[in-house]
Amino acid sequence: MTSIAKDGSVKPSVASLFSLSGATGPLIGLLVLCAFLSFASDSFLSFRNFLNVMDQVTVLGIMAVGMTFVILIGGIDLSVGSVLALSMMVLGYLNVEAGMPMSIAICGALAAAAICGAASGAMVTTFGVPPFIATLAMMSIARGLANMITNGSQIIGFPAWFNMSAIIRYGGFLTMTVAVMLAVFAIAFVFLRYREGGRSLYAIGGNPEVARLAGINVKRTTVMVYVASALLSGLAGVLLAARLDSVQPSSGVAYELDAIAAVVIGGTSLSGGTGGVVGTVIGVLIIGVLRNGLNLLSVSPFLQAVIIGLVIVLAVAAETFKRR
Repeated sequence: MTSIAKDGSVKPSVASLFSLSGATGPLIGLLVLCAFLSFASDSFLSFRNFLNVMDQVTVLGIMAVGMTFVILIGGIDLSVGSVLALSMMVLGYLNVEAGMPMSIAICGALAAAAICGAASGAMVTTFGVPPFIATLAMMSIARGLANMITNGSQIIGFPAWFNMSAIIRYGGFLTMTVAVMLAVFAIAFVFLRYREGGRSLYAIGGNPEVARLAGINVKRTTVMVYVASALLSGLAGVLLAARLDSVQPSSGVAYELDAIAAVVIGGTSLSGGTGGVVGTVIGVLIIGVLRNGLNLLSVSPFLQAVIIGLVIVLAVAAETFKRR
């Protein structure tokens, strides 16, 4: 449904925002899941547990936004977990080992992530390497570099304020990490829905050749999308370092699978061209709520993996059925 503004322009309603992003089904699924867990566990439906869920999904949420950009253009990024680990190790090395200010260390961590994204984008656009292979190679490279920095050892000893920024709840509910995640969600939503650059991602995902003929610089946009995905992974790494108060090269293993799962569950098509951040946010919440609820119900971690896998299959099957 839409509404007509006084100036004659058409404004989409809240319902249409969800439907246009393909998030109607996932939203219903999230509500049903929350209703079930509310009856199954007395601890689930509480403000404190809600805050715990938000804290737990910050890293996944930020990474999933970058993955949304990549999947919208018909690509895939398997390197985000390794790039997260590399950015964490660069952060720790520059701040703890080299004694540089945290601001410089954060910039260095983000720069390392951006370089990885640019390399992946260049492999895809300049050398014609399929995105799956290019990012698979970058996953191995970034993980190897992360281990080389300290020969596989963890780094501890960050300033106290860095860790406290991820613990203190401003206003009684909002930590710095959650605030950053919400800001990333808002910026990404506005970019995709109201900016020309965001709309071009849908055009490239729909048909790259048609997008090129329409005047879109497909190669440059593709490279920038992979840079953005890597940058957001680096940002997630910085926030994870603040939460853990340490960094280790084994961080982020299989995080790329969670990010892809969140995007797919949120209704973004793996073939590109359809979806959006609204659906991704709901997908992230579904994974976060599901894991939180299963933990409250004392479900085995091994069984949790099976259940989440089944949810992913059902989400993809539902998307395929809808397109048919």
